[in-house]
Parts: sequence; structure tokens; C-alpha cells
Amino acid sequence: MSETITRLTVEGLRDSFQSVGYRVETLTDPVANTPYLRSATAGLGFEIRPGNQLVGDEQGFVDATLVTTLQVQGELPLDLVNRWNATRRFGRLQLSHPFLVFCLDVSVAGGVAPNFVRAQIEIWDRLVQELIAYLREELPKLAARNGAAAAAPQPGAPAQQPAHERTAEAEAVPTIQ
Repeated sequence: MSETITRLTVEGLRDSFQSVGYRVETLTDPVANTPYLRSATAGLGFEIRPGNQLVGDEQGFVDATLVTTLQVQGELPLDLVNRWNATRRFGRLQLSHPFLVFCLDVSVAGGVAPNFVRAQIEIWDRLVQELIAYLREELPKLAARNGAAAAAPQPGAPAQQPAHERTAEAEAVPTIQ
């Protein structure tokens, strides 16, 4: 039987991610002067940030956050973010304009089985892939709604807007990078 995991380290997390095929680099946060990891899945970069440090153990911590940040250009309705959060467990999506932040906390408080960390990595990978698919599906719908709203005559409005103005309004759809 394997030993229970009660602490995390940057090196241990790097090894865990590498053991399932991720390329991982260790960096140091220039402001906090703390090490963290950077990797990518499905073409989307993310960071693995240490959380609460264990008392008397400078290298060990009890949790970590996996986080990816996307830049939003334009207005992204909170409804889109809230629908994601209402239909998914584990990870959370936040809009902090101009950024869309997706994160997942991993905690070993109380001790976990060795395969728990691997399972969390697999959950993260799956959620990131689902997020990409969700945004690819929802953003065009948003564009279509905005385009339909721009093309529909407004009550009490003057005659039809020139085509170039309708096009500009229809293009005022958020993009995410």
C-alpha cells in the first residue's frame, strides 16, 4: 500500500504533471519571490501556484491552485460565466475585466491517496478542454444575438441604419485570447 500524501512541493507537483505527459517549467514570481510552475494543455497555458505553506516546512504546502488567464476584448456577459459555473463542479470561472480567469484548487489537507493528485490533474485537463469547447460554442451565439439585435429595427427609431453602422455593432462581440 502506498503512503498517504499530506504535503505538496513544487518539485513533487512538477514530477506529477510530467508523469502524465505535461511539459513543465519552474519559474520564480518576481514580486513574491516564490517558485511556481507553468505548463499548457490543449494549447492553453496555465500556472500551478503553491498555496498555504506548512508551519516549519519552507518547501511544503497543503494546497495549490491551477490557473489560466484569458484576455477578453469587448464586453463578456456575466451570464456566460455564470452558466459555466452552474453546470460544472471543481473549477471556477471568474470575470475580472479584461481577464477571464479559470482555476481549480487542489488540497491534500488531512491526507490523500497518491493517485488523488493525478486524478486532479486529469480533472483539470478535462475542464480546460470543456472550457475551450464551451467558449467556441457560446461566443458565436453571442455574436449572432448581437448581430440580430443590431439588424432589428428599434421602436421609435429613425429609418434603417446604414449597413456600415450595423456591421460595426455586430462586430462589437467579445473575443478571448
